[in-house]
Amino acid sequence: MSVESVKDKLWRKCGTSVNSMSLELYDDTNTKVAALTDNSRPLGFYSPLQGYRLHVIDLDPSSVTSGGWLEDTSLVEKYTISEEEYSKRDGTFRKFKEKVLSQNPSAVENKLSNNYMEDLCSNITVGDRCEVDPGAKRGVVKYVGQAESIAPGFWVGIQYDEPLGKHNGIVKGVRYFECPPLHGAMVRPDKVKVGDYPERDPFEEDEI
Repeated sequence: MSVESVKDKLWRKCGTSVNSMSLELYDDTNTKVAALTDNSRPLGFYSPLQGYRLHVIDLDPSSVTSGGWLEDTSLVEKYTISEEEYSKRDGTFRKFKEKVLSQNPSAVENKLSNNYMEDLCSNITVGDRCEVDPGAKRGVVKYVGQAESIAPGFWVGIQYDEPLGKHNGIVKGVRYFECPPLHGAMVRPDKVKVGDYPERDPFEEDEI
């Protein structure tokens, strides 16, 4: 497959046009290997290996990615409301909580036991391939057990195949497993299905 063909497939995935796309190849240590500047060359010319990644740079100045609009949330104006105005509103979660507490003061007490969902972990083992809902995100099980820094009960630590997670295996200062940044997640076992869930090919033909 030529570099141009790779760009065409990436365009269908990320929206950056072929003519506005610059590609760079990074190895598994996050070191830049090459800039894929020749569209006519085959991808194999740059010797990509398992674990390498392609970095897409959008050169279109009018693109929504320009200036960090997809990464820097400080650029997005946030809706704010004062405590006084919020307290005046009906139908808010605060009003609902106050109503529940007035009717049943014990309603919000912690009802989770230390063995919450332990039974659902019986068929989940570290190293299992899995799919996590919602989103059908795939990865590998890296941890099964309690996580006191999060909440009572049992949790499953997942290393996603893609950077769809929230951390690198450390949650609230506690390391539960090792994984690359933004590939880790801690989820309840009822969200995890283990089995034959191979890593998806990012270049497979599918509907966009």
